[in-house]
Amino acid sequence: MTTDNPFVGYSDGEIDTNPSTATSLNDLIGQRYSRRATLIGGLKGFTVAALAGTMLAACDEDTPANNQQPTADAGADIQAVAGSMVTLQGSATDPDGTVDSVQWMQTEGPTVTLTGANTTMASFFAPAVTQDTQLVFSLRVTDNGLAVVTDEVTVTVSPALIGFMAIPKSLDDVVTVPDGYSVSVLYALGDPIDATTPPYSNNGSDTNFDRRAGDHHDALYYFGLESGGAPDPGNSQRGLLVMNHENITESYLHANGPTVTPDGRRPEAEARKEMLAHGLSIVEVSADNGWSIDRGSTFNRRITPLTPVDFSGPVAGNALLVTQYSPDGTEGRGTINNCANGFTPWNTDLTCEENWAFYFKRNPATDNGARSAKEITAFNRYGVTSTTGNYGWVTVQTADPADTSFARWNAEVMGGDATQDFRNEMNQFGWIVEIDPYDPASKPRKRTALGRFAHEGCWPSLFIDGTKPAWYMGDDNRNDYLYKFVSDTPWSAADADGTGLAVGDKYLDAGTLYVARFNEDGTGQWLALLLGQNGIGGGGAYPFADQADVLTHARLAADVAGATPMDRPEWTATNPRNGEMYLTLTNNRERSKPIEAANAANPRHYNDPNPGGDNFGNPNGHILRLKETGGSSEATSFEWDIFLFGADDSLDADNVNLSGLDGSNEFSSPDGLWFGRPSNISGQGFPLLWIQTDDGALTDQTNNQMLVAQPGTVGDGEAVTITNEASDGTTRQQGTFVGKSADDVNLRRFLVGPAECEITGIDSTPDGSAIFVNIQHPGENGGPGNITSNWPASQGGGGAGSRPRSATIVITKDDGGIVGY
Repeated sequence: MTTDNPFVGYSDGEIDTNPSTATSLNDLIGQRYSRRATLIGGLKGFTVAALAGTMLAACDEDTPANNQQPTADAGADIQAVAGSMVTLQGSATDPDGTVDSVQWMQTEGPTVTLTGANTTMASFFAPAVTQDTQLVFSLRVTDNGLAVVTDEVTVTVSPALIGFMAIPKSLDDVVTVPDGYSVSVLYALGDPIDATTPPYSNNGSDTNFDRRAGDHHDALYYFGLESGGAPDPGNSQRGLLVMNHENITESYLHANGPTVTPDGRRPEAEARKEMLAHGLSIVEVSADNGWSIDRGSTFNRRITPLTPVDFSGPVAGNALLVTQYSPDGTEGRGTINNCANGFTPWNTDLTCEENWAFYFKRNPATDNGARSAKEITAFNRYGVTSTTGNYGWVTVQTADPADTSFARWNAEVMGGDATQDFRNEMNQFGWIVEIDPYDPASKPRKRTALGRFAHEGCWPSLFIDGTKPAWYMGDDNRNDYLYKFVSDTPWSAADADGTGLAVGDKYLDAGTLYVARFNEDGTGQWLALLLGQNGIGGGGAYPFADQADVLTHARLAADVAGATPMDRPEWTATNPRNGEMYLTLTNNRERSKPIEAANAANPRHYNDPNPGGDNFGNPNGHILRLKETGGSSEATSFEWDIFLFGADDSLDADNVNLSGLDGSNEFSSPDGLWFGRPSNISGQGFPLLWIQTDDGALTDQTNNQMLVAQPGTVGDGEAVTITNEASDGTTRQQGTFVGKSADDVNLRRFLVGPAECEITGIDSTPDGSAIFVNIQHPGENGGPGNITSNWPASQGGGGAGSRPRSATIVITKDDGGIVGY
């Protein structure tokens, strides 16, 4: 990002008169002479007319003796693919001219929901299957004399396939999706969240950002909402969107970009606007007349760096959290740099504080003298080393001396003890924050048991009764680690109907934080970060005082335990069918010992030159997956392989393009990651995996993109040995494990974004008919005098001169089907 600021470091008819639920003799006859039986004699649409004067007449005195039987034809057998719309086209006739009723009934196969079951044409979505599966349907026809005939049709459903043609790469300033899909802009930077805030003028003059959409839309989650305002997890027409606003494109927020006063200070109004543009939005959305925000909803609110929060778990009340604002270390203000996310089955959102360290000012030259060696070690490990702090907020001089909303970003020792300054303020960030979207009065709760680092993702394991659930978390820093938190409390499905944050206290405040070690043989261990275990103790460069210290400085504990350095661990996602965990490793171009530092789980070191010159390391990133031993979230060991390697398809297939990418699916720097919801076909059978990019290596060929994959399982590929090459020409061999190669069947490009954007954040309605995607920082390299993108105004074909805005889009399939199929 370029900036002028020097401080920048989503009615059955009655058929039978008998009220008994037992099968009537008429029904038995109809079933006996159904299509399945009559096919033996080669007849289609067999009727029981020959029995009209005998069996049926004798059994049903209400049937006139001269009644002629109706006919039923269920149509030809059907071949379908899981996820597709299937139409049962039957016909019914009656020589007497009167068909009283028709009814489709399913007699075999996975149960589906029929639309139009009381007409001759019914439809349903083919269910998820993992092999060819037969579904049998019976068309039951009754005439006004109560004679009944049936006929059957068999629908053979094959496993689902990705259902769109891959789109080409693009450098256009629009969001491009496949034919048959539509894009609409739902919620953009500055949009008001209530009815009294004026529309966004988008010229830098707007204020009131505590009642407007923030900037840099990131991870999001859709929570279904019933008419009375209670959670309704199955509602695909009305819900709450909770989304992160990770950062800002400062230049576009102000009329002429950011300013600094002659004495080196930021104006308070500008800095406050910037601060309020961070955090989260919670907005009610509805599909009525097209997806839109309900600006009159009482659920709408912004959570910003100024919102009061509570701490819970082992670190709450510890001296490490004591500040002038919170002398007892139990409260704080706000959340910042919220990137990826997670969720709970008790209907709360988990937001992840990522690159929080850069917002704090601490000058080692003047502050180190007041600090212990242990503290300095922690500052260096976490990157609290900026002498200005992001955006220079700390320089603001407020008219009210009691207003510490800017002074809090100064992490230096200023008073006699921690209650008199903000020397510990940085310890209040880097946590997982739980939010109850259904209770606007609730305070976000920072869950300290899950550890403190640059959190990217907090995606849960499968929830199985009687098993302790886990949440998987990446630490987005080069050469940092993958973590897992396992609750002390086994899951009880009854808690899915519990009350928000109170249930979170039960599952998220006590448990074990683990870090991953990946072995060269494709196995791995989870190393417990507990005082007294795995070398974590009171000695060494960082002597831990207690378990609260271990959790607050989880990176240092992981160093001691022997975790595997990774290529920027980012988003996590769990396959809803088998529980395997996927992790994006975005890239790594800064290994201290490039070739030697490569390992089996992060195996490549190569050059992907771009117009800026050589690009050594792992500039394209990869996606790793992990299978817990015994399939249990409680396991302390696992197997792993690399699902996909990002690459330019022109790169060496033997050592770089190991997944066999081509023009339809090449990608670089995977970041966002999400599986389709298990409430619809996209999360069943062979679930769809959506991959979003935040790239700098392939952007000379295409804007950032989103792809769809159908992954297999850990171990479906092979072991390989590759040759790495350093910038000095030296080489070194490295073994690794590669998943099944990609092709245009199991991996396709679905979306390309506008200029200079990142694609990040995705969720869907429970039925999968709409997906919400965030487009972050389009035109991020420009400013008021050099606008480099006009999106989203450009989406409609115009927008010349318009400033770009981060925004949430909605993507739907034109036929109303499930997105991706």
